[in-house]
Amino acid sequence: MTAVRIPPVAAEVVAVRPGSPLAGSITVDGSKNAALPLLAAAAALHRPVHLSNVPSNTDVETMLALLQQAGWHTARPVSDPHTIVILPSDKPQPGPDPEVAARIRASYYLVPALLGASGRARLPWPGGCRIGERGMEQHFNVYERFGDRTTVDGCGYLVEAATGGTGTVSVVLPFRSRGASVAALLRAVVADRPLRLGHPNLSPEVISVVKALQVAGWECGVSESALTLSPPTSVPTETTVWSVPGDKVEAGTLACAVAATGGDARICGVRGDDVAPLVSALNWLGVPADAEGDALTVRAHDAEPTGRSLRAIASLSPDGLDADFEPPLMALALGLPGTHLFADTINPGRHGNLLPQFARLGAEIHELSPTECRLTGPQQLTGAGVEATDIRTGSALLIAGLTASGVTTLGGLEQLRRGHADLPTKLHALGADICEVTP
Repeated sequence: MTAVRIPPVAAEVVAVRPGSPLAGSITVDGSKNAALPLLAAAAALHRPVHLSNVPSNTDVETMLALLQQAGWHTARPVSDPHTIVILPSDKPQPGPDPEVAARIRASYYLVPALLGASGRARLPWPGGCRIGERGMEQHFNVYERFGDRTTVDGCGYLVEAATGGTGTVSVVLPFRSRGASVAALLRAVVADRPLRLGHPNLSPEVISVVKALQVAGWECGVSESALTLSPPTSVPTETTVWSVPGDKVEAGTLACAVAATGGDARICGVRGDDVAPLVSALNWLGVPADAEGDALTVRAHDAEPTGRSLRAIASLSPDGLDADFEPPLMALALGLPGTHLFADTINPGRHGNLLPQFARLGAEIHELSPTECRLTGPQQLTGAGVEATDIRTGSALLIAGLTASGVTTLGGLEQLRRGHADLPTKLHALGADICEVTP
């Protein structure tokens, strides 16, 4: 196949087949999962913010549309389309369009900013990938600790801001929820009150928000048991400048693709600490990999499969395996010896999307429960038509297609593009036999 670059809106499917081992150097986009809360943090701060390294996927575009609908001004400098300038508005607006807000999960990050702007936030239940229930209970508990009032109905929820209130707000999360941790941080910013958050989520995405608030003058303390936040003694007068970290999930996906094809590549723009659990999994499987500075290196040409059983268990614990690393690791493990266990209780609907699609390629995966499965490799896959039913299922299927005999065609590209501006082009740059196809 000849790789032809077609505008994303025109392409119906991606076609991929085995070819040469992937090799070369590639730079990942900014992280969608970090960009969305940082955009919400900029709105909550209520002062001009320049946010660089912003990816161009559709979830980010949806968040920008919601900010504009709620009255914030956003613009891209002509000289740098990956920088967004976020400016507060002095004119109250009706608020985000519920139909648009329902397209993404991250709409809930906007609650604090909306409370600060108008005293109320009316939003639909979180949307996005269908990979399990999007529980909001911990978010509501956070707002209640600030004295806010929450009401729910079949269409969504309404949060009304408390008036007054002083002193430190203490919140202890029953589990390390990323969304609730960000909610607590941003609500403290809007309330201009100190926060003590017990049992916080310490994922790179939350830490990015913490570091951004430090740049804005807030004093932050971070430990596994508690996260503290104190208002600035003086507000910086210059424009606040933040940067979105590189996409660890895109880096992990590309690393697994390189490993699956027996290639060698350097994946730039990602912090080594952010991909450390994935690097450990690759080395456990016998694929030499390391991450130093801002690059992840995979040397699968020298791989000596160990036959060890991989236990890829998604975890919210510090240094645990991010749930979004599980699908690409599953695609890789299908071609490696050993009996491998995968579990994701964080997104209980993900296996229900992923396993049937792998089965179309001939994969034999034993479902032990709705959130746990086991497979034995290596397995020979055969190309077939598959569907990206969510972002990570789509990227995992592309990896599988790189090793399946014949041609694999992937539909549902609108899901893939929610998290990746152009993953097929990055794979092609590393030598993948892949192209986008129109009818």
